Amino acid sequence: MYEKYKNAVVTGSARGIGAAIAKKLASKGINVVVSDVLDEELRQTAKEIESIGVKSLPVKADVTKKEDVEKLIKTTVEKFGSIDFLINNAGITRDNLSVRMTEEEWDMVLNINLKGTFLCSQAAAIEMMKNKFGRIVNLASISGILGTPGQANYASSKAGVIALTKSFARELGKRNITVNAVAPGYILTDMTVKLPDKVKEDYLASIPLKRAGTPDDIAEVVSFLISPSASYITGTVINVSGGLLI
Repeated sequence: MYEKYKNAVVTGSARGIGAAIAKKLASKGINVVVSDVLDEELRQTAKEIESIGVKSLPVKADVTKKEDVEKLIKTTVEKFGSIDFLINNAGITRDNLSVRMTEEEWDMVLNINLKGTFLCSQAAAIEMMKNKFGRIVNLASISGILGTPGQANYASSKAGVIALTKSFARELGKRNITVNAVAPGYILTDMTVKLPDKVKEDYLASIPLKRAGTPDDIAEVVSFLISPSASYITGTVINVSGGLLI
């Protein structure tokens, strides 16, 4: 990793993919501010990261609230001196058929998945521009590329994340800030374990590698995208789906 740039924020990092990403970055010598609304699990993740030998700080924040986001970024800069890497992982699902989906289910998913990514990227970019360096990675989904039945809200939010990624990349490139996205496929998480067995079977049958992905599969790609090896990559969406999306 970079010698000078050592401080990251990972949203939605109390568990699952976010926690895996936070731990992977810590293993590379990066200090990690972990953020989520799950207070107890958040603190546990921070302790696990510190045991790796880097600094960690748990900050409870709701990414849909601008004041929470600004506090998150401000606290990071105050405690660590800078924010060099931002991983926008916070996200939820509220699945339902389009004709039955409630306005609340639509708004909740769009607010957390898309608005939250925008607010965090905006606040972090302001600090990154001062340092003329930054790496932002957004968690999208192959649902945002394919569209998925019963997930009009989720697919729309992730399609929005992809467009947001490209727009930020064009705006921030001249400040030495890269913005990329990772689009996971079927990954074993608390979110996907709730899927009906038939849906899981259909996914596995469609994946050329014949297995579900793991949070570590995603963490490896995120780690690459913030590394010096990816310094000439921006505005890109990397599909991590075992071949489900080809």
